[in-house]
Amino acid sequence: MTDVRTVSATHPAPGVLSRIFRTEQDGAPGDGHEQVVLCHDRASGLKAIIAIHSTALGPALGGTRFHQYASEEEALEDALRLSRGMSYKNALAGLDLGGGKAVIIGNPAAKAEGGDKSEALLRAYGRFVQSLAGRYITACDVGTYVQDMDVVARECDYVTGRSPEQGGAGDSSILTAFGVFQGMRASAQARWGTPTLRGKRVGVAGVGKVGHYLVGHLVADGATVVITDVSETAVNRVRAAHPDVEVVADSQALLASSLDVYAPCALGGALDDDTVGALTAAGTSVVCGAANNQLAHPGVEKDLADRGILYAPDYLVNSGGVIQVADEIDGFNFERAKNKATKIFDTTLEIFTRAASDGVPPAVAADRLAELRMREISALRTILLPGARRG
Repeated sequence: MTDVRTVSATHPAPGVLSRIFRTEQDGAPGDGHEQVVLCHDRASGLKAIIAIHSTALGPALGGTRFHQYASEEEALEDALRLSRGMSYKNALAGLDLGGGKAVIIGNPAAKAEGGDKSEALLRAYGRFVQSLAGRYITACDVGTYVQDMDVVARECDYVTGRSPEQGGAGDSSILTAFGVFQGMRASAQARWGTPTLRGKRVGVAGVGKVGHYLVGHLVADGATVVITDVSETAVNRVRAAHPDVEVVADSQALLASSLDVYAPCALGGALDDDTVGALTAAGTSVVCGAANNQLAHPGVEKDLADRGILYAPDYLVNSGGVIQVADEIDGFNFERAKNKATKIFDTTLEIFTRAASDGVPPAVAADRLAELRMREISALRTILLPGARRG
């Protein structure tokens, strides 16, 4: 491990420092980060950023994304955005955990396949996480897998999402998909008066890690399912398991295919002005999917609500995965974790009720509830452990 620096020792993009140090008084609630660490190991080629947004509820938990960013500045922006989302996700999931996220800059393919991922790089990354002494607990994300976490754990005590052979929870996509399905059932209850997708036409954009499990739940529930994915392999896997699933060429074709429910399950930013217009034209009633950060820019949530489209906040319904890996911290029990993920149904209904009562979009109601829990628990911890909260 060759270099650990706070972001203030670097030259980040203009405005990034002001975002990190922003308070609730001079920014939106939830802006500002507690700690951002840049990690560089020259021997392995590791370049990583660990962003800790909040430890108000406990140690920051969030996955490690391995991605070929266009620039270091873009990677930093992603780490800041994703870590903030984890604070809100963990708060709404009822976990005693804060929010953090890490990104590794590079090609996530193995070195033998022309990428940057190697045992040396992952172990170097593990040493950086270990140096934070438990303030940040990592797990899988886009570009990292269970076997990668097993390697990271050879250097680090603060790793979840490990293989069952190593005492871990295994693939967190299983409960992520289950939780999205619970959110979709709650959306159906709110929109059509019954908690089932039977007879509804559901479009799933992205059938990779999470999406293919979600398709299984939908088919079992009696939904008509339409899918699309840029990966032919992913599409073929779903078709092999569920031959009656309809396949369309791309997201534009999916949006135009008269859906009752649209489920974005690929990368973020799926809900922009054009998408909302297409959903409106197609008569879509519900948006509920697994992708993180689905809203491309502020105001999309209001546009959806104004057009009568019920949006289930992404970080609420896709929290089954973090519930699964969080359960691993105390010794994993799948049924216990699944029971916690089942509560996503009730929380989603609560958000819809609060939104209607307050006259705000569900995304705003979800933010408010998460912020309320962070404030209340942080204040309680300050009262009960005053010495631990003093600098």
